[in-house]
Amino acid sequence: MEKRRKENLDRAFKPRVIAVVGDKGSSDYNWLRNMMDATKNGTKLYSVQVDERETPGIQALGITNLKSLREVPEPIDYVLCAVPRKFSPLIVKDCADLKVGALALFTSGFAETHEEMGAQLQDEVVRIAREADLNLIGPNCLGLYNAAAGIRCGGRDQFVGEGGRVSFISSSGTHATSMTLGAYQAGILPAKGVSMGNAVVVDVADWLEYLGQDPQTEIIAMYIEGVRDGRKFFTTLREVAARKPVLIWKGGQTPDGARAATSHTAALAQPMTLWDAMIRQVGAIRVDDIEDVVNTLKALCWVKPPRGPRLGLMTMTGGPSVIFSDACAKQGLTVPPLTEESYQRLSPWFTVVGGSYQNPLDYASSFTSVEVGRQMLDILNEDDNIDGIIQDVGIAMGFRRNAEPDFSEKVLDMIQEFKGQTEKPYMAVMTGSGREREALDFRPRLAQRQIACFATYADAARTMRRLLDYYANKATLAAEGSVLEMT
Repeated sequence: MEKRRKENLDRAFKPRVIAVVGDKGSSDYNWLRNMMDATKNGTKLYSVQVDERETPGIQALGITNLKSLREVPEPIDYVLCAVPRKFSPLIVKDCADLKVGALALFTSGFAETHEEMGAQLQDEVVRIAREADLNLIGPNCLGLYNAAAGIRCGGRDQFVGEGGRVSFISSSGTHATSMTLGAYQAGILPAKGVSMGNAVVVDVADWLEYLGQDPQTEIIAMYIEGVRDGRKFFTTLREVAARKPVLIWKGGQTPDGARAATSHTAALAQPMTLWDAMIRQVGAIRVDDIEDVVNTLKALCWVKPPRGPRLGLMTMTGGPSVIFSDACAKQGLTVPPLTEESYQRLSPWFTVVGGSYQNPLDYASSFTSVEVGRQMLDILNEDDNIDGIIQDVGIAMGFRRNAEPDFSEKVLDMIQEFKGQTEKPYMAVMTGSGREREALDFRPRLAQRQIACFATYADAARTMRRLLDYYANKATLAAEGSVLEMT
């Protein structure tokens, strides 16, 4: 990335001065409120609003309101603009003259409308921005998110604070918000993000390159509807994916979806077969919806790389063991017989009616203590026929031990300890099973201990398959690269 562009994006992501142009009380001053946490870090926040009827509401927030960006008494690092489209060239020109670090243009109604006026206005703002080398974000976007700096783009419930290691790129403002919120609610702290909209100046390849160089960002997840420079995107993606996992959720996979994308961000239609080939060639990870994004992030953050497709499954009862095995088989995973030694070690616990020590283990009736549960996991861990373990942590388990009120906490302690000691990948499943409210409350307790837990057997199996394919493809690409280097 060109040095000046990167330096200016650094300014925008960690701004000392922010200006919000055109925010209104009808939206409860959403944009100003999105930036207010940044002021706790010493950032100065200004409002620019010419409508005097809005001044009292802005002042009630403790924010200085000015009539023009040119009245801001110090250099501006980041501008968020929400004015009608006909005024947008004037704001872009002011930002260009003032050498602003970056301008996010929330305003829509440009080329995505397929109207002559919209296209002309987009051409005009692009011309101004490029001539001044201004980082124009959007238009038709929510702009930047930086948790550590206190900058939100998707509402006041977005996480702010230190510690995030996953960053996001999105063509859609809604998906930019849902990915950051979904990750946070799953126990994964987001770091940075951008809702880039039409991406007419700073394109997806630029954002990918920027986050690829960001030392805080360890994983990148993106929702993307199209690219303007395919060769640049492919080259950048290949370079970044060699260093960091990159998740790609492609919008417009079907003809109907592609048509919708053109009216959303003016994205050009591109065959999904081309995207699939590119994703494989660079070693990225394809995901297909928000649940896929969050599930894959949990696995990348908290699950050890799989050694192979052979799984040891633990389920509460027999019926779920069948469904779980089917879910794994549909993903090309296997549930093999255990070694004879494992059967001999397991047999003493499965003498009660209703238990089975085949693979899967139907262990609910045999789970007589936390210590027994740990020994079952150890046996699967030490079995030469097993590459990874997925355990159905039944929600009913925490409610059957009334005489032992802290039983579920002891189970969590045991699972956490086992996960930390085993070299094999470990995942958990907690289905609702008629207790969905309780399951929703319980799953975060697993996430707090960095245990990847999934709501369905199919989700767990699909995620394990995706993880296995990712690491296998990464190893293949690394080996091919070594051969090329030697030759």
